[in-house]
Amino acid sequence: FMKRSGEPDLEKGLEMRKWVLSGILASEETYLSHLEALLLPMKPLKAAATTSQPVLTSQQIETIFFKVPELYEIHKEFYDGLLPRVQQWSHQQRVGDLFQKLASQLGVYRAFVDNYEVAMETAEKCCQANAQFAEISENLKARSTKESKDQTMKNSLEMLPVTVVCLCSCWQDLLKHTPVSHPDHPLLQDALRISQNFLSSINEEITPRRQSMTVKKGEHRQLLKDSFMVELVEGARKLRHVFLFTDLFLCAKLKKQIGGKSQQYDCKWYIPLTDLSFQMVDESEAVPNIPLVPDEELDAMKIKISQIKNDIQREKRANKGSKVIERLKKKLSEQESLLLLMSPNMAFRVHNRNGKSYTFLISSDYERAEWRENIREQQKKCDFSLTSVELQMLTNSCVKLQTVHNIPLTINKEDDESPGLYGFLNVIVHSATGFKQSSNLYCTLEVDSFGYFVNKAKTRVYRDTTEPNWNEEFEIELEGSQTLRILCYEKCYNKTKLTKEDGESTDRIMGKGQIQLDPQALQDKDWQRTVISMNGVEVKLSVKFTSREFSLKRMPSRKQTGVFGVKIAIVTKRERSKVPYIVRQCVEEIERRGMEEVGIYRVSGVATDIQALKAAFDVNNKDVSVMMSEMDVNAIAGTLKLYFRELPEPLFTDELYPNFAEGIALSDPVAKESCMLNLLLSLPEPNLVTFLFLLDHLKRVAERESVNKMSLHNLATVFGPTLLRPSEKDSKIPANPTRPITMTDSWSLEVMSQVQVLLYFLQLETIPTPDSKRQSILFSTEV
Repeated sequence: FMKRSGEPDLEKGLEMRKWVLSGILASEETYLSHLEALLLPMKPLKAAATTSQPVLTSQQIETIFFKVPELYEIHKEFYDGLLPRVQQWSHQQRVGDLFQKLASQLGVYRAFVDNYEVAMETAEKCCQANAQFAEISENLKARSTKESKDQTMKNSLEMLPVTVVCLCSCWQDLLKHTPVSHPDHPLLQDALRISQNFLSSINEEITPRRQSMTVKKGEHRQLLKDSFMVELVEGARKLRHVFLFTDLFLCAKLKKQIGGKSQQYDCKWYIPLTDLSFQMVDESEAVPNIPLVPDEELDAMKIKISQIKNDIQREKRANKGSKVIERLKKKLSEQESLLLLMSPNMAFRVHNRNGKSYTFLISSDYERAEWRENIREQQKKCDFSLTSVELQMLTNSCVKLQTVHNIPLTINKEDDESPGLYGFLNVIVHSATGFKQSSNLYCTLEVDSFGYFVNKAKTRVYRDTTEPNWNEEFEIELEGSQTLRILCYEKCYNKTKLTKEDGESTDRIMGKGQIQLDPQALQDKDWQRTVISMNGVEVKLSVKFTSREFSLKRMPSRKQTGVFGVKIAIVTKRERSKVPYIVRQCVEEIERRGMEEVGIYRVSGVATDIQALKAAFDVNNKDVSVMMSEMDVNAIAGTLKLYFRELPEPLFTDELYPNFAEGIALSDPVAKESCMLNLLLSLPEPNLVTFLFLLDHLKRVAERESVNKMSLHNLATVFGPTLLRPSEKDSKIPANPTRPITMTDSWSLEVMSQVQVLLYFLQLETIPTPDSKRQSILFSTEV
């Protein structure tokens, strides 16, 4: 219901009216449950008072419960009147008369407040003097909200005066969103006037105890941002919904829904913004170990997700009953929630100045920065106060207020929603302007896949400048992506300047921005220039998208003189080598200086560098090794990947590809090993020797995983499709592009199987060889 600014926000105001009223109803419900809970022991206490063994005297009962039954009647009548009107809501619906009536009965509160001190003292004394009453008071439960925490009598009594204050702030909101022309407007104005006069008259008396719902004069608590997040609790990952209000940060969990009950939240903890910091309170506090989930497990989840999506599409086409589809969707939802829970591993810590620290796990630095910014911004302008009752009311209202209703998964996308883009996105990061002072700057790119964001590329650091000119091109693989994010950082070399945030040294984020990847706009295959503005800094980018169908063609080179796009047997024969020169050169250079590069082979190299190296190798340029020594190591890794990707036939050959795919699916480990090894050893000689040469290299890269963050699994993900994806004619990918979704899922499955094949060989300790012919080949891999 958002309208363009400039148009009257009437529609929005009327919609807001409904939300405010729903919030008032939720508060009333809580309030009534407290009143009911107070009244519950009153009857038996009264009855006992007339016996020979009274728990309390009639006088004490009268004092403690003074005016509580009357307040209950007033609010019950108000609630019973309001509920049906909100349920049959229309913008014409009137509620002003109910508020006016409630305001006219505030005199009962006057009497209650006058007696309040005495009631509290009496309750306190009786608790000390009378064990039986103390027990009744302690065990008092708010009966109508079964799940609510034990609520002592004292709490319930304390809560009542506060409620008037809360009510008034809600009424103000209601009036604010009621158009002046609405018949309710004069009635609400009147009710508010009465209640405010009443409030100011009793304010002086209950000020010390009244911790108002208002945050600052005239400002009310509002929800600024909320989202699902993974909290680390004693080493376990828990899915939470976090809410940032104008003056506090609240962490809640969704209660299990029982029967047809509506959603409810349980507050796990909260930190007033005035007490929240991102620094460690106590430096000795150890950063908790983040339990990492092995990539293989995450991949297994992705495979399951793709398979279930495939099944759902199949059922839809077969027009089977919705029961089957519902069941599959439930399974999908479970798998996706699990993936969301298990994948993030970047710590986002918040500390309460009064002691406790909490750790969330996030998958995107962009989101982490956004939360920090929003919280810091708000800290500049807030005061804080909150009673336990308000906390309960606030948690209840979260259901109405939340903006993020679904765990951000593909399951929640409607069928007609864009499934996102699948294919390759080429991005050139040109330059940036708008920096105030000279510093060392670099950018990173994030895209979303499987519902969450991951970092995909990083530019080099441009030293001492206010106008960095990176001009670097990256090729990013998209898996159902809808957004490209860019973050610009200042590299901190000077250790003393580092802000210790999250207990880890961080480069400073100078700016961040994002663009939506619109399938329509990106269809025309040409470069499109765009500028992303982020708090004063402007970054120039160009993007170009190639859909999956086009990006996968292995194109044989027309010239057979070069090395790219030429069959490997021709190249090795021409070079009189066992392993192509290009493969040896690239591997050697990476082993010389790229083994500790974070994300080697995963992070894209600069496209222009890769093209320059490709051209040099193709014409057999004698200076190629000099060129390589001066180039960013990611470009060399990119050149090696490109070589394998452009082979006219995959290294594992078109002929054997289906057999490898079947072999990896065998469940019996003995059968699998014998099948996979036999297949491997039936590869043509140059293919086998080159593969074993590469395999040894990749294993050595993975040995440095603690530094370069590249596990065997990461390497298999990068190289699997490159080495196995069949040529176009043999591809099992359906050619019909009108069914993009089904294609993407069967395609994802195919890619995952390619990754599994390579991973299998990477994980084998040794590759035994059956006959002497092979033996001689294997031992002569010293090329």
